Amino acid sequence: MPLLTVQNISMSFGERRVLSGVNFRVNKGDRIAFIGDNGAGKSTLFKIIKGLITPDEGDVILHGNTIVGFLSQNMSEQDLSGNTLKPVKLIDLECRLHELERELSKGENLDELMKEYSDVQAQYESAGGYDYDHRLSDALGGLGLSGINDRTDFTGLSGGEKMRVCLARLIVERPDILMLDEPTNHLDMEAIEWLEGFLKSYGGAVFVITHDRHFIDSVANRVIELDGGQIREYKGNYSEYKIQKEEFLKTQSSVIANLETELEHQLEVKQTFLSHRNISGYHQREKVVDKLEDILARERAKLPSGYAKMSFVATPRDTSGKSDKILLEVKDVSKEFDGNVLFENVSFELKADEKIFLCGPNGCGKTTLLSLLSGKAAGTSGTVLISSAVTCGFMGQFVPFEDETVTCFDELITRSDLQTTEARSLLARFGFRGEDAFKTISMLSGGERSRLYLCCLLNENPDILFLDEPTNHLDINSREILEDAIREYQHAVICVSHDRFFIDKCADRILGFAGTMVKPYDKYEYYRKDLNSIPKTEEKNEEERPVKKPKQVKSSKEAGQRRARLRELEKTIASLESEQKELEAAFGVNAKGDEYKKYGEISEQLEVLYEEYFALSEEN
Repeated sequence: MPLLTVQNISMSFGERRVLSGVNFRVNKGDRIAFIGDNGAGKSTLFKIIKGLITPDEGDVILHGNTIVGFLSQNMSEQDLSGNTLKPVKLIDLECRLHELERELSKGENLDELMKEYSDVQAQYESAGGYDYDHRLSDALGGLGLSGINDRTDFTGLSGGEKMRVCLARLIVERPDILMLDEPTNHLDMEAIEWLEGFLKSYGGAVFVITHDRHFIDSVANRVIELDGGQIREYKGNYSEYKIQKEEFLKTQSSVIANLETELEHQLEVKQTFLSHRNISGYHQREKVVDKLEDILARERAKLPSGYAKMSFVATPRDTSGKSDKILLEVKDVSKEFDGNVLFENVSFELKADEKIFLCGPNGCGKTTLLSLLSGKAAGTSGTVLISSAVTCGFMGQFVPFEDETVTCFDELITRSDLQTTEARSLLARFGFRGEDAFKTISMLSGGERSRLYLCCLLNENPDILFLDEPTNHLDINSREILEDAIREYQHAVICVSHDRFFIDKCADRILGFAGTMVKPYDKYEYYRKDLNSIPKTEEKNEEERPVKKPKQVKSSKEAGQRRARLRELEKTIASLESEQKELEAAFGVNAKGDEYKKYGEISEQLEVLYEEYFALSEEN
């Protein structure tokens, strides 16, 4: 049954055509993944459907009484100004029920009042009022925010917490179509898995923008890809989409190759007629050539705009006989923040061509451990031994450049001994083709900055590459560029990531965080099974974990100080996230180097504050 029809939607911003004659339907039971490069126009189409933007052409048709629920990436577009998470409709119905109960208690006009009371009660039940609080509590708990629904002030929440609150409230309201723009942002793996389970059993339709391929594999039964202003639809999840798309590209490439061969032949025939002074034959062949060129142009237009852009092979180095060499040895490393143990007794070895991924929930200490291993931070105890003459490269969640005014090409040239042709070729493999290679760094998006930084870093060939959430800000094509690069990289990698598709594709080994312990696993799924097998409220046996400092029983004064510190942290985090968001808005609009430097400093401050916040939140 169709719930929504998008009919011939077109939209331009200036001379740039973002959407061009887009048509599709959303049916009940659809779980659609909406994919495409960053900036392709996905969020724009969502806002057109929601009625926030008027298209240049076309219509959005809601069938019957279809209700659409919309979660934006931009928290300023979400309303958290009230003192309760309950919808206004339910609050109004509750108030009316209470008013009617008071009227009924007077014993007058009972028949008329009972009829209205019964009608309002039916509306309240139909809207899910009787179990709303219970379902909201379950949703918030699943998304990692247990106990927050009793709050009356939500302004002090961090950006990530606000997003999860809005998501929980939206899914509990049960609209006919759930439209979610990057819902897995700010969610740890446990929360993502909960959301996947919820969406798979959702009774309405789900229409979601996401770059999380594992999420798409788990949830979607349709994929719509937006490219060059137009869409192409595929049945199934991400893995099925990849098979169908590869088959289409193979077939289409064959069609184009045959047309090119035929065109070349007809051009030769045309030239032969001309050389033999056969003017009539020449003009006839000219018409054939024109027709073939038109057909060829149409068939080429069916290929993705960035077709054949995903290729990278790392510069090889002689590594014969060195694969078992130990580059890094970690012994009993621990870290505390103000007496709170973040992780303890971490021990492992890193071999010369090994790729180890650090995995765990938000705030567990992954970034802190990565910084410690790379020498950017100090541990509380333990040792990190690194082999002599080993070179290291580091890519954090924010990537700094010394000079924001230089071009991508100049940045790569100054950091390498590549010739012009080699540099252009390498930049093209990372998505900087044609004039994009000569964009100034200040004009790059977050994803483009990451790709350029990685391009330069991999070309430098460090023996150990430290990466902190490298897929952040990257669309699917860019993530696949990154994966190809990491898989082909012939040296060691230690990477923090929550991208399960990326982890499965590139990791040789997992170091998984569980409480304060960090344990090795061969595969990510083994880590998740182990983590899920531990009851949330069950303390681990003494033989299963190192001895910790005994916890002191906190006095009411200490508990009050802890709550005060949490409120202080929430306000500071919210302020810094707001400042960071303002800086992000300036990126790509002739932003100055100082602004990027400030952004990086804020990112570092936030990481420390997040760690303290989560550590304090977990205290009893």
